[in-house]
Amino acid sequence: MALIKIKKGVDLNLKGKITQTQVFDQAPSTLYAVIPDDFTGIIPRMDKKEGESVVAGEPLYHDKNDERIKVTSPVSGTVKQIVRGNRRKIMAVVIDPSGEQESRKFETRDNAKTLLLESGLWAMMRQRPYDIVPNVDVRPRDIFITAFDSAPLAPSLDLILGDDKRFLEKGVEVLSTLTDGRVYIGVTPEMSIDDCGAVVNTFSGPHPAGNVGVQIANVKPVNKGDVVWTLDVITAARIGKLFETGTVDYSTVVAVTGSGIIEPCYVKATMGCTLASLLSGRIADDEKEKRIISGNVLTGVKENIDGYLHAPYRHITVINEINKKDEFMGWASLSPKKFSIYRVFTSWLLGRHKEVDLDAKLNGGERAIVLSGEYDRMLPMDIYAEFLIKAIIAFDIDKMEQLGIYEVAPEDFALAEFADTSKLELQRIVREGLDKMRAEMC
Repeated sequence: MALIKIKKGVDLNLKGKITQTQVFDQAPSTLYAVIPDDFTGIIPRMDKKEGESVVAGEPLYHDKNDERIKVTSPVSGTVKQIVRGNRRKIMAVVIDPSGEQESRKFETRDNAKTLLLESGLWAMMRQRPYDIVPNVDVRPRDIFITAFDSAPLAPSLDLILGDDKRFLEKGVEVLSTLTDGRVYIGVTPEMSIDDCGAVVNTFSGPHPAGNVGVQIANVKPVNKGDVVWTLDVITAARIGKLFETGTVDYSTVVAVTGSGIIEPCYVKATMGCTLASLLSGRIADDEKEKRIISGNVLTGVKENIDGYLHAPYRHITVINEINKKDEFMGWASLSPKKFSIYRVFTSWLLGRHKEVDLDAKLNGGERAIVLSGEYDRMLPMDIYAEFLIKAIIAFDIDKMEQLGIYEVAPEDFALAEFADTSKLELQRIVREGLDKMRAEMC
């Protein structure tokens, strides 16, 4: 077991973390939804129509470019609505979970690839380069599993995994058949992963140490021509459970966190449930406008209370939109309550261990990129982040390749986006760059 120390990055000690391990039951969810945008790289073509019945584990739609890749329903019921946006783009598939819940039974004697495709678990993995659902016809160099989340207020994946840890060995065994290389698992020094057939690497240090891209970069970087697959330990255990039991488990434990929550806690839920069922009676009633985020504050998706839990996330964060609309002296304030990751305000004298209550205020607007090295201080990867961003904006393919476009994903730039004095949407820029690169090269 190798110990890798991550020095770049920073841990944001936000108010609203969970201090207990008790798991509560969610309020009943009247609807469930699958959001196609959660499965990057798939163009959905519906297998079900509005009004048709569906069983948990049955396909809702498949990829237009490869009908073998399917996305399945997390519950049994009726397809109530197919929500469409501009140019009839499918935004959500809403399911009414009426009737008795039943799960589709899979034949575990099928080969691993076929079973993962049919069950929908294939769509839960990601491929680098491009950070998309893996290409069925490409065999990866290696497969990387991250067993912890270092994002602000992130849940403990070890706690969420719970008793399903016993399925991890089977999951690794299945994944091993899909690659000619090795299966790697990244853990923290506090975690204990039994011998499960994977290469275990221990990571210590601040966020983004839990990002699988950072782990890849510090173990075996992705070069041009390489393909690796990534997933988290929950999905790996879910794969093992599928091959042991013949059914897909869509249940999960969601961390409900943030300064806008009365008492942050873990809630047992099902993928795709309504946010109202998770947040019922939990949002603080202090007359301040709240921002609900499906995910963490750095990479999550802004949602309304009538929204749904997005498939990749096991985390809900609620923060204030704006704590103080009018602030004396603004950015020039000498108040010790002002926060910065740099030594700009006097708050750094109190140390970073002090909890901070940050709101969603941007505190400025877009401005030109200043090559100060601040991106690099937030990104523990062997790339020149600022030059890569400029190359993506200019869409200079040669420079993008030379600067490491193939080994990054939008989440790798989330912390740099938070620290960015230029206020650029780095994750959006990286996502658009990867999409353009894929269209050009594939």
